[in-house]
Amino acid sequence: MNNATAVAPLRVAIIGAGQVADKVHASYYATRNDLQMVAVCDSRLEQAQAFATKFEITACYDDVRLMLQAAQPDIVSVCSPNRFHFEHVLAALEAGCHVMCEKPPAMTPQQADQMRALAHKQGKVLAYDFHHRFSLDAQLLREQVQSGVLGEVYLTTATALRRSGVPGWGVFTNKAMQGGGPLIDIGIHMLDAAMYVLGFPPARRVMAHSFQKLGTVKSSGQFGEWDPTQYTVEDALFGTIEFQNGSLLRLETSFVLNIAETSRLNVTFCGDKAGATLFPAHVYNDVNGELNSIIQREQADDNRHFRSMDAFVRHVLGEAVTIADADQGFVVQQLVAALYESAEKGEWVKIC
Repeated sequence: MNNATAVAPLRVAIIGAGQVADKVHASYYATRNDLQMVAVCDSRLEQAQAFATKFEITACYDDVRLMLQAAQPDIVSVCSPNRFHFEHVLAALEAGCHVMCEKPPAMTPQQADQMRALAHKQGKVLAYDFHHRFSLDAQLLREQVQSGVLGEVYLTTATALRRSGVPGWGVFTNKAMQGGGPLIDIGIHMLDAAMYVLGFPPARRVMAHSFQKLGTVKSSGQFGEWDPTQYTVEDALFGTIEFQNGSLLRLETSFVLNIAETSRLNVTFCGDKAGATLFPAHVYNDVNGELNSIIQREQADDNRHFRSMDAFVRHVLGEAVTIADADQGFVVQQLVAALYESAEKGEWVKIC
């Protein structure tokens, strides 16, 4: 006789029924039989209803707190616009849920700090979908850096540049809703990947310059059309982070910039023993004027989103797996805020 008791699937709710909730969060949850999506919430009820139909979710809402009270989920994915991450994450944590939140963590470091404090107080997992760090490439390079193969890494360059890649949907050009443009949208991803590989060294200060030259005069690009009169974010931002050990991280990010390539998305690391490129992972040095490959992956790992979601769920289930946690999310938010502050003031900004 089998006395084993069947374990009920964890109940999952999703806040924000947009593209990332569809293509990443719900698509991953649907692959697991130990999870059950029970509710979805969106400020546009008709969008929540369409989402619920697609994923066979029984309940849809346009009020977050009502959903949390009625559905009583164990896990919540926060996929709402940046401006609402803070209130939605806090509501989910207060309801006793584990939370996977899209990047950025919030609009300010103060908000990200409150979010991590509440997660610790509640004893719940708060993770952020910084998916590039979950690539096999990033994990390989982190091992190489931590084991000393590159020696002292004194210069890192994180690049997230688009020639004409202003998103033509959502609120990506609205600073009040997003908190900024390419830095907080795509640059933050490469910043997190670089920090992860480096082992999150403490920063001393930052300097940055931002530009708004093209987004207010152009109106279309590879990702559709936008209204230049409503374009309130930066076109591009270029910054330098100085770490307490004296090493530097340079960050280059843009939605629209006159470069030859459609986009550049990568991180390079320069050490005194070897250098490396993130996508695909390649570790190399110079031998008598010739490039010598130490480790080289032929193709970058494109299963990053899946690995990010999988790590979060496994962590919730008690496995000792690494996630992009609330503490590291706070550090990344601090750096982003300092870069924006420096660009506005035109001076170095110290990291407390």
